[in-house]
Amino acid sequence: MTRTELLAFCERRVEAWQRRDPVALAAGHKERGTVVSPIFSKVIGRDAIQRSYESLFQSFPDWTMDNEPPLIDGDRIAVPFTAKATHAGRFMGLDGTGRRCEIHGVLLMDMADGFIAHERRVYDFTGLLIQLGVLRSKPAV
Repeated sequence: MTRTELLAFCERRVEAWQRRDPVALAAGHKERGTVVSPIFSKVIGRDAIQRSYESLFQSFPDWTMDNEPPLIDGDRIAVPFTAKATHAGRFMGLDGTGRRCEIHGVLLMDMADGFIAHERRVYDFTGLLIQLGVLRSKPAV
């Protein structure tokens, strides 16, 4: 894919995230694509990836992604992001708390044939769990 095509792909993903559209988001992955993330561990295959998006939006129905401009190197894309959401549905065995959370991270995508072949999501998962009340932290001294 050309840089212009990759930028257009990223823009379509931004629009799908804004709509919270699990079908459109999953459609950007290869049929046997892989996603590795702190929340979902390793997810293989477009159908399973779609279910992971559905699960995310059930737990956090107002999830928003604010992306910085993508960094592109050949067929690799890195997208720094800030996500904000309210914990409204069941997540990791915890019923919705109504707590707001914010995480900063980066999506690392390896592209092939116009689709995401492999995506790694990197963010502070421990910080997310602290914000939701799943974990407690001690104040810094």
